[in-house]
Amino acid sequence: MALLLEQLLNGVQLGVTLFLLAAGLTLVFGIMGVINLAHGSLYMVGAYAAAVAASATGSAIVALLAGLAAAAAVGMVVEYVVLRRLYARDHLDQVLATFGLILFFNEGIVLLLGRQPLFVNVPEALRGTVRVLPGVDYPVYRVAIIAVGLLVALGLYVLIQRTRVGMLVRAGATHREMVRALGVDVRLLYTMVFGLGALLAGLAGVMTGPILSVQVGMGEQILIQTFVVVVIGGIGSVRGALFGAVLVGLVDTVLRAYVPGLLRQVMAGSEADALGAGLASMGVYLLMALVLLVKPRGLFPAHA
Repeated sequence: MALLLEQLLNGVQLGVTLFLLAAGLTLVFGIMGVINLAHGSLYMVGAYAAAVAASATGSAIVALLAGLAAAAAVGMVVEYVVLRRLYARDHLDQVLATFGLILFFNEGIVLLLGRQPLFVNVPEALRGTVRVLPGVDYPVYRVAIIAVGLLVALGLYVLIQRTRVGMLVRAGATHREMVRALGVDVRLLYTMVFGLGALLAGLAGVMTGPILSVQVGMGEQILIQTFVVVVIGGIGSVRGALFGAVLVGLVDTVLRAYVPGLLRQVMAGSEADALGAGLASMGVYLLMALVLLVKPRGLFPAHA
């Protein structure tokens, strides 16, 4: 039971990280209609900016602010310089352009910082463990990630459902031309939405840095799972992104923890580990297929 509880918490923590990425991605696609393959690169930019700032100053607060500012600024520049010219183009042009941005950001990081991974220490205040249940200790830092993710989810709900900006965001997602006809500066709205999505991606990168190494290409490794979350939750739905992310995180983590052990009962250890990892990866896509069989537009489609 202790191992199961720990894996469930790990799954929620992974789900929260995926939610921060998926929330921005689903807003961008739902409102702007843009397929942004470079969203993972913004996650990488936030992680690298925080790692460099932490190394230079030793301050976790400065690192957090640097990661958020870098990701948001780069995101808004990308929207203004590149994506603004692609709104009227078909999705193939958007895919090609944003794939080019992935290559641009990866090679830019290599030129500036090299290929060696960067390692970030857990902030001193968040080191150690906390007693979750009798006999079950869990890292404080991972608990903090879960708490931050839930607070962000609550903040997004309030922003989108209870504010004028949120009203414009919801209107832009469903009646884009009507919003423009009413005199709203849709271009500014798009820049704000893209900047918010980039900031959330940067926050995910900042928080992931102390858990994983910060390295070139880290955004592509998590981007596929993020797209799965968006599809499961429903395109354009932040609520769907939250539920889909937690569901994907739990399924992925539990399968990776238990499938290899079950296979070791019938085959050699190395073969069981290899096959188990493959089956665990497939589990997320099987989950997506099952959800789409029952609800073809996702769990909580924004335009329902």
